[in-house]
Amino acid sequence: MTRGSTDDDDDSCTKPVNRCSIFYYGVGHMLNDVTSACWFTYLLVFLTDIGLPPSDAAMVMLSGQIADGFMTIFAGELIDRYGSFKIWHGAGSILVAVSFSSVFGGCMPCKIIGSYSSTAQTISYSLFAAIFNVGWAATQVSHMSMVNCITLNSTSRVVMTSCRNAFTMVANLSLYAVAFVVFKFDTRRTIIEVEHQYRWIAYASIFIGCCFVGIFHLGTAEPRLKREAHEKGYARISWTYWFRKLLYHQVALVYVLTRLVTNVSQAFLAFYVINELRMDQSSKALVPAVIYVCSFVTSIILQEMTWNSHRLKVLYSAGGLLWMISGVSILFLPRSMKYFMYLISVVVGVANALMMVSGVSMQSFLVGRDLNGCAFVYGSLSFLDKIICGLALSVLESYQISTPDEVRNCNPVFSLSITRYGLGLVPAISALVGVLVTLSMKLPEPTLTPLIAPLLE
Repeated sequence: MTRGSTDDDDDSCTKPVNRCSIFYYGVGHMLNDVTSACWFTYLLVFLTDIGLPPSDAAMVMLSGQIADGFMTIFAGELIDRYGSFKIWHGAGSILVAVSFSSVFGGCMPCKIIGSYSSTAQTISYSLFAAIFNVGWAATQVSHMSMVNCITLNSTSRVVMTSCRNAFTMVANLSLYAVAFVVFKFDTRRTIIEVEHQYRWIAYASIFIGCCFVGIFHLGTAEPRLKREAHEKGYARISWTYWFRKLLYHQVALVYVLTRLVTNVSQAFLAFYVINELRMDQSSKALVPAVIYVCSFVTSIILQEMTWNSHRLKVLYSAGGLLWMISGVSILFLPRSMKYFMYLISVVVGVANALMMVSGVSMQSFLVGRDLNGCAFVYGSLSFLDKIICGLALSVLESYQISTPDEVRNCNPVFSLSITRYGLGLVPAISALVGVLVTLSMKLPEPTLTPLIAPLLE
């Protein structure tokens, strides 16, 4: 290959990505996003509603998080060695679609063995949670790492991440729209009826997500940069290469803290609005919907920016500051001011988008042109995220009071409960540490090329 043709190829890889390609990439994580929203928002509520003790419910979630964490490492390594991004994405999506309804369905093994003991239910739900999360991890790592092999243009990488985050909000809003209808018009409360409620939510989530996965596979080709790296025999980058870089550890810490903010707060939001603030059942869908509408709008705005390392750090810090303010407000919000929660939700939505888009985009700045190790970066960081979030939720949930009646008897007026700590204090502290680490980073300055046209007109 001549020098001229090499330069031409390099130029083509640094050109901005067109709007259609950004859209097709952005919808590719919808199945994961809608099922993840259901997982973090309603799993603990569902399991305690059907009678599992909070400690057993926490064990189910932890089993899923551990399976997810180890699968991210496995998937990242295999994708870097042999993998086609789209094959891993498709296989993971199939496993998610097949297994997710069983996570929120009845206890099938319990029916087979004829025992509905707490132990049997915990083992059953833990098994399906682990299977679901194995598929989820394969889809996540392949989709997140793919962005680095689609283009070398740093602004386009951030725009694609922002588009992905915008469709995460669409996925969440779709879930909460379905959940609002179910909770608003189906008020049955027996265990069997509760299982039916959540099963229909799960079925709707799977259908919505699968439609968008199909669009992604039809519109997105296997990234050319990845194929060329394998064809030219470029050596796979060793794990130790990343471990020796200070920036890898800083980005990892920021990413994990960002996931702690979003996942822990999402898991305790339903408990907070129902048990702590005594809002209507429909608020389990309305309050999260406000958060995700605001996150969606913020993500769309972020797509129109030209990105550099300074702007990335400033916007992450702004999101962290907003979460600190929101966390303190949530921690001390009295029940008499419960409708103030909708205003807090607006701030949380903006903060989540700022932190997620900039936090995930830091990984692209870290990877740069080191494409033969990008899947390991995303896999290893996701491993840390899943394990630490799983342990945090398990510890917090083991001290959780499971029903509104117990909260009423234990907390007639106001106290700093585990729910308030989980939704307010833990995210606020995580955001503070994340901001401090971000400000200490020295991100590489990319060569920026502006977008040819805005993503949305």
